[in-house]
Amino acid sequence: MKIVILCGGKGTRIRDVSEVLPKPMLPVGNRPVLWHIMKIYSHYGFNDFVLCLGYKGWTIKEFFLNYQAMISDITIDLGDKNSVTFHDKVDESSWKVTLVDTGEETQTAGRIWGAKEYLKDCDTFGITYGDGVADVNVAELLKQHKDSGLLGTITGVQPLGRFGEIQLEDNVIREFNEKPNVSAGLINGGFMVFEQEVLDKYFTSNKTHSLEQHVIPKIVKDRQVGIYKHKGAWQCIDTPREYNMLNQFWSEDQAFWKVWK
Repeated sequence: MKIVILCGGKGTRIRDVSEVLPKPMLPVGNRPVLWHIMKIYSHYGFNDFVLCLGYKGWTIKEFFLNYQAMISDITIDLGDKNSVTFHDKVDESSWKVTLVDTGEETQTAGRIWGAKEYLKDCDTFGITYGDGVADVNVAELLKQHKDSGLLGTITGVQPLGRFGEIQLEDNVIREFNEKPNVSAGLINGGFMVFEQEVLDKYFTSNKTHSLEQHVIPKIVKDRQVGIYKHKGAWQCIDTPREYNMLNQFWSEDQAFWKVWK
């Protein structure tokens, strides 16, 4: 299963943290939050990533092009231009990362459509956002999705009052409301799984279409989206307070999303 990570948003509400870096590249500890998300998936054996880039996507390309240099101690012999020694082992050597420019102003559904050609060889693919972490069991999520026979499964987490509300009927999503005024049920926590069929049936090349407003509601209307109820912890980075909170968790060795060793 390939994992699509949406990394193109401008993150206007967190500009106080950094005007230089896109939100997925904001450091939690000494690694971008994007790296933390990828480590969650990798822990469960999912190592093939498709990153949908947009705003300042070059910083993400730069990070992965220079990955070993970014994470390692280095010795450089200045008298020999070819002499560079990396002292740290790269635990992520199994990762395959495809970086796709999907447009700076493109919305989420348009970004996924823009990466469509890199998903044509997989029957099932995951989607998540580049700013949210959780201790979600991705293997269990995939198993439930496959057992359900549905076209999509969304991880539902407890609401914070300002995200898309999910209403259920017999464990199948009945209604999907993006950012209602009052939220009382589960919310979309990312960590989604879809079948290849949805790309041609529900997505279009329209760059102004969003996954949350234009695609998921249509699949829900056909009663083809299930819910994986995550009872553990989840947090996105949407404000400086939330960003600082995740860094505090990490520095105090209380990072709930660190499922890897």
